[in-house]
Amino acid sequence: MKEFVELVGQWLTLPDVAEELEVDIRRVHRLLDERAIISVRIGERNIRSIPADFLQDGSVVESLKGTLSVLMDAGYSDEESISWLFTEDESLPGTPMNALRSGRKTEIRRRAQALAW
Repeated sequence: MKEFVELVGQWLTLPDVAEELEVDIRRVHRLLDERAIISVRIGERNIRSIPADFLQDGSVVESLKGTLSVLMDAGYSDEESISWLFTEDESLPGTPMNALRSGRKTEIRRRAQALAW
């Protein structure tokens, strides 16, 4: 689990996410329910957290929800989805999450769809 936590780097707790987005914590729970973001439990206290890179300029990365949906359809768990998004890919270059943050959602979703085959 330590490697997984380090792969992502910076994590935010749900209250931190609410503060970043300037919304009520209930809105963060709705985002989780809608799968616009996903969380995993990390740390000694097993606290639900999301990767900080899921947020950009005070909102959730726009193309994240659809990409998470494609990964879920491919059979990926939340932890596996986060690992895939944050694993370096020389052919990009960088990580799929970096590509999403820079607006390259079509390429990333195509790659995610290929995982199901």
